[in-house]
Amino acid sequence: MEYLSSRPQRKSWIQRLLWPFAPIRIDYLLFLILIMGKLIYLHSNLHVQNIDMNTLDKITALGSVLLASFWTLWLPRRGRIAALIILDVLLSFLMFADLVYFRYFQDFITIPVLMQAGQVESLGGSIRELIHTSDIWLFADWIVLLAAGIYLIVRRIRRRHSYRSNMYTAHSAYASSRSRRVVTRLIQGAVIFALGWVLTFAPIKYATSTWAVGLFVGNWWNMSLYNVTGLLGFHGYDVYRYAEDHWGNGNQMSAQATDEVKDWFDDKQKNRAQKGDDALFGAYKGSNVIAVQGEAFMNFVIGKKFNGQEITPNINRLMKSSMYYSQYYHQTGQGRTSDADMASNASLHPLPTGSVFTRYADHEYDTLPQILKKQGYGSYVFHAYEPSFWNRSVMYQNMGYDHFYSKEDFTIDEPLGWSLGDKSFFRQSIEKMSAEKQPFYSFLITLSSHHPFTLPASVQELDMGDLTGTTFGDYIQSLHYVDAALGEMEKDMKKAGLWDNTILLFYGDHDDSLKDKAPMEEFLGKPLTDLDMEQLMNQVPMLIHLPDGKHAGTYDIPAGQLDMTPSILHLLGVEASPYYLMGNDMFDTKEKKLVVLRTGAFTDGKVFYIPSADGIFEHGTAYDMKTREETDVERARDSYDEAQKRLNISDEVITHDLIRQFHKDTAAQ
Repeated sequence: MEYLSSRPQRKSWIQRLLWPFAPIRIDYLLFLILIMGKLIYLHSNLHVQNIDMNTLDKITALGSVLLASFWTLWLPRRGRIAALIILDVLLSFLMFADLVYFRYFQDFITIPVLMQAGQVESLGGSIRELIHTSDIWLFADWIVLLAAGIYLIVRRIRRRHSYRSNMYTAHSAYASSRSRRVVTRLIQGAVIFALGWVLTFAPIKYATSTWAVGLFVGNWWNMSLYNVTGLLGFHGYDVYRYAEDHWGNGNQMSAQATDEVKDWFDDKQKNRAQKGDDALFGAYKGSNVIAVQGEAFMNFVIGKKFNGQEITPNINRLMKSSMYYSQYYHQTGQGRTSDADMASNASLHPLPTGSVFTRYADHEYDTLPQILKKQGYGSYVFHAYEPSFWNRSVMYQNMGYDHFYSKEDFTIDEPLGWSLGDKSFFRQSIEKMSAEKQPFYSFLITLSSHHPFTLPASVQELDMGDLTGTTFGDYIQSLHYVDAALGEMEKDMKKAGLWDNTILLFYGDHDDSLKDKAPMEEFLGKPLTDLDMEQLMNQVPMLIHLPDGKHAGTYDIPAGQLDMTPSILHLLGVEASPYYLMGNDMFDTKEKKLVVLRTGAFTDGKVFYIPSADGIFEHGTAYDMKTREETDVERARDSYDEAQKRLNISDEVITHDLIRQFHKDTAAQ
């Protein structure tokens, strides 16, 4: 403290002019270096095609770090150091959480996702599988900070006596310079804020004025936002977007925009197949409907063998008397299983962030259970897990189910994986629905093939060779078990007298989250192209067994989860035109079969378009589905425009609760 007791030296006019811009403290510079290093490390572990971290991106990232931390310079030295340490801890945890989340969802955490944070404790082993040893680098500086903290504490204790002896002498000098120090800190913080603002928003403004026009108004993938804003900028915008949607003007929609949405649905409804247009319309009127949504059940295993063993022998057998859609796509987003449920039963696209089940469970939808209840059907949903998971207990009431059979309604006599094994789950579900009045609609959600796919050795029946013990090998084992459970369910349905008067559907909800190409190539015995991988990761099986076993065969037309509800209505002879359903009718041969994925990828059966991560149409890749080779991207232009329109319309319908408004308008007419 001796320097405080000496009279400050008189400064020249140049020194007086520049003193507010004196070099920033070494602690702050060290913080900037550490956070920038972590952001670069995180980006290097994303491996997203067409997204690099160039010089301009690093400038944007630095600017966002400055904006996140400028305020620490307004604090006294000890307060500043403490604030920087806390900020480092928070940002490190944010980057770690984003990285782990990305490995599963190929996306970043958003505010709507945090609303589902209560579900994290149930993910357990899935999260452990996604953590890599190298992630320790995100926290390496904590060891240094801990050591430095211990050193400073010891040093402070040793010097406490000398501080006290000099305190009186230093007090007057300290008081005289205190106001100047406060002004210095305020000006330095303001300068850093201004610099951060320029470094952050100048590159963003350039991008949104050139190659990323419409970034903040369209339905761009979150990774496209990240490509422009950087990680911290992305989270800042996410907070702003959430606040605007819930407390600002973001929840308001112009009359013109609302009319445009209504016009699109009017055109869609006019083009629906009319009664009597084909032999399938109403051919199974009054039949029960059982839809089974298979957890992470992907299409590439159907009909395949490994080491001479059939992976799905029961499904392979059922295919001989069923309709099998070989190009059926899941259309899910961050909501995963709940998104598949929403897409299939409400025929709307999931949201780009979060889950409809947790964000808008109180909004109005036209759902399959509601529509069938008007036809005299009972409606039931079965899932042997916690009723609050994905907010199901609330959402299923809104969707119109008569009863939700959750974990508390089942006897856990086959504990397996997350909850009850699928064999017992199917058996108990059939027993429950057999006691209900017919006709009914039953929706079953399986669990045994959930990530991380660790089944006990007692139920693993396949010899997976080199894949034994790997996550991919465990995944194949879990699908084989689910297939066996489905075979037993068929027998139980026949015993209960349901088989001959029930439409049975089995489809997968989403991919397995395993992005590594090598084990997939080993399993399939061939190299895979980018198009192969895109289709493999997005295709799920769709098997439809009709009561009389007719119309069996493999159907190669493109279809997706949004198509399930209008297609079931077709079989039952229920007009879909009064309802706000976005999906196609798989049995309507006149309707254009455009299948749009939440990522913006789509196919019409002739072309498959994969968007670029930067969101620019011309940077995407179009493939000819006959040759499976790249083709002129302009061939996908019209379908691209329609795909973007559909995603926008679906988002507007959900977020602005437009179906409720449309229903009110209809009732008032």
